[in-house]
Amino acid sequence: MFADLLRRLTDPAPERLPDADARLALGALLVRLARADGHYSPEEARRILRILRTRYALDEAEAEALRADCEVMEAEAPDTVRFTRAIKDAVSYEDREAVIEALWEIALADGQREAEEDALMRMVAPMLGVSDPDSARARQRAAGRMQG
Repeated sequence: MFADLLRRLTDPAPERLPDADARLALGALLVRLARADGHYSPEEARRILRILRTRYALDEAEAEALRADCEVMEAEAPDTVRFTRAIKDAVSYEDREAVIEALWEIALADGQREAEEDALMRMVAPMLGVSDPDSARARQRAAGRMQG
């Protein structure tokens, strides 16, 4: 399952991903960010679960299964540069912008801005084709949700 998706993502001319594959690829990015500082905290895992559950209208068991698949996918995915560029070509701008917002939510989950997470965000947003102003607005929306 993952090998086929990875092959399609890294194809020279990737096609639009089916919804289930897009969920997996985008969820894997959430996991990659959460693991960027070398500490995948229970809070980050819970927040990823909540994002997946809310974004895709899943029940708890479905969201848990998807998060587990995303964790495996992230571990098997190629380097962030190739993986992210492939997603850019296969996923709509609106979905990529929403993923940036979710990524900011993960980066801010533990209340600290880690250098590794900030560096990955600075790299991922442009690779996904999301503009700096859109990424900044996504960060502000995520931070607002964290406080409220």
